[in-house]
Amino acid sequence: MVDAALDSGAAAERFARMVAALGGPADLLEAPGRHLARAAVARPVFPDHDGVVAAVDARAIGIAVVALGGGRARASDTIDHAVGFTEMAGLGEAVGSHRPLAVVHARSAADAEAAGAALRAAVTVADAAPPSGNLIARRFGGVA
Repeated sequence: MVDAALDSGAAAERFARMVAALGGPADLLEAPGRHLARAAVARPVFPDHDGVVAAVDARAIGIAVVALGGGRARASDTIDHAVGFTEMAGLGEAVGSHRPLAVVHARSAADAEAAGAALRAAVTVADAAPPSGNLIARRFGGVA
């Protein structure tokens, strides 16, 4: 059902209606550049060697985004919505000189370099894809 909603465009249409209903621009999906902030630096982050994404430390990536300014270390911090990572490679995806781990968006070249190093440290690239497992490791509190 999820694939069908994404492939047909129904999910994007629903999202656009929600954005407009919440007071956002009605043309956000058609013209995102008109409404969304852009970082001064956007560059791909390539792995140290070709391979397959075998593991991802999501917490470390989150900390890298906070260091860029895309999250809060304290409640009083402001969030820079222009920075972060896009086009992230997923588990089992081939990466290397042909495909970066992600694209980093930063306010400066130094910030982009630091975030890229943090991302490379957070992603394990192996020669082979990891074995597939359950997406849900366990349930808490009897919630189904």
